[in-house]
Amino acid sequence: MGRTALIVIDMLNTYKHEDAEVLAPSVRKALPGVKALLKRARDADAPVVYVNDNFGRWRSHHGEILDAALSGPHADLVKPIAPDEESLFVVKARHSVFYETPLAYLLGQLGANRVVLCGQVTEQCVLYSALDAYIRHLDVVVAVDAIAHIDAGLAEAALRMMERNMSAELRSSGDVSFEHASEIRRSGMNDLHLRQRGE
Repeated sequence: MGRTALIVIDMLNTYKHEDAEVLAPSVRKALPGVKALLKRARDADAPVVYVNDNFGRWRSHHGEILDAALSGPHADLVKPIAPDEESLFVVKARHSVFYETPLAYLLGQLGANRVVLCGQVTEQCVLYSALDAYIRHLDVVVAVDAIAHIDAGLAEAALRMMERNMSAELRSSGDVSFEHASEIRRSGMNDLHLRQRGE
């Protein structure tokens, strides 16, 4: 009966780091998918949790992290997907969204047993976050058109690993549902009844 939470990984990026200019075109390509997921999640009243690096600024809160990203050279990649007032925010310091963060506890409080991952980068933070979600017995969905990479080959390998080793569902943003599990099951039963009746 659990809920689905959207996890937005490291999208508040200053783009002032090594590989930033290689990453930016991939982020631009993923941006419509991230925006679509945000809309679908908010329309369904599903939890939206931004989990973001703090850029080593241990005194920063989420507003300062957002301001730093918006003052960077690629503010156009940040502004369209900035958190709204209802979004939740978790600061991380390493690759996984779960490592030394309260995310697992937060998801428990929200009643979420399924997570949809989007953001950057596929072959690093998304991959390790999917693994940590899987070992916590969470159902994992990776929105393949809403993730960005630095190395295309490693990203493709990471997706195969997530699907094969972590039982992750690979879906496009338009195919991701944020309905409650009970609603999904009810919808599935309705579809079954229609098929049985030949409708």
